[in-house]
Amino acid sequence: MTSSPSETTTHPLQEYADLVAETVGGEATVAFDAIKVVVPLDRWVDVHVTARDRLGLVFFSWLSAIDWANEVAVGDPPGETVEERFELLTSLGDVTEGRRVTFSATVDKTSPVVPTLVEVYAGANWHEREAHEMFGIVFEGHPNLTHLYLPESFIGNPLRKSFPLLSREVKPWPGTVDVEGMPGIADDEPTTENPEA
Repeated sequence: MTSSPSETTTHPLQEYADLVAETVGGEATVAFDAIKVVVPLDRWVDVHVTARDRLGLVFFSWLSAIDWANEVAVGDPPGETVEERFELLTSLGDVTEGRRVTFSATVDKTSPVVPTLVEVYAGANWHEREAHEMFGIVFEGHPNLTHLYLPESFIGNPLRKSFPLLSREVKPWPGTVDVEGMPGIADDEPTTENPEA
């Protein structure tokens, strides 16, 4: 019996992903030409120092989070039960080979406290402020954890699944899309954009 090509070949990025995971002490996956390395939260800062200093991942692209929740304030709940948590993500790259790695760590929703990366990557400053404002994650040691978008008096964290978005209550997401025809063209008349209408 012969193996199928998918069983015998590995992704071209897998070797580099394994090197990154071994170097920082995490677990790597490669999907859709993207490397993701899951690391323990208690090593969050050390992982990023190692990635910068030993792997040459000197370009800080972004930081954000995902709220994994089973109950949502508005809309449909997930199709299957998920582990309730925040997933904290950063994307780092090198400036020579064009490699990019996404690092991921699980953050407890009952006490979402993470050490800041500002001393490792200055560019983390505003990203951490946004994640604090939108998800309620506290970045310990951050020099100025103030709001970027909303007034300081705003109560709640709009990107948490438990946050009731009034606009979604008025018109459920994704909602019905109302499209008006072009002026002077009847709805059933063909246009250059849609000649078969």
